[in-house]
Amino acid sequence: MAPEGTKVVATNRKARHDYDVLETFEAGIALVGSEVKSLRDGKVQLRDAYARVQDGELWLHSVHIPPYAPAARDNHDPDRPRKLLLHRRELDRLAGHVQERGLTLVPTRIYFSGPRAKVEIALARGKDLYDKRQTLRERETRREVERGVREARR
Repeated sequence: MAPEGTKVVATNRKARHDYDVLETFEAGIALVGSEVKSLRDGKVQLRDAYARVQDGELWLHSVHIPPYAPAARDNHDPDRPRKLLLHRRELDRLAGHVQERGLTLVPTRIYFSGPRAKVEIALARGKDLYDKRQTLRERETRREVERGVREARR
């Protein structure tokens, strides 16, 4: 769950289904004013989003933040790449993991921590189809066991 003082704007539930999350990082995100307003309204889509290291910087791609209607002509491009803000040491470590081990960087949620917009980035490995089925099977058996325990308490 989100810590005290944070407001979760969007979560990428599909990321946990499609990837094995190994580690998560918190990164700031460089936004323009109309993007912040749109985020505060809760409008963002993370479904096919990913992060990539380019020229020593971390960029967030395929995140759709729709235009903010009252901004009219001063609006932003809804699908532009957005720069993520990390410490150099964290960035170098992430770049090394992605290059060496064939891992990927996937945003799992966007939230506000105080006045600042943050992105939770997951270092993840893609799941195969049979892994996804196995995860669903495990979840089903866990639900059945919990249901049985609840019934036994009655």
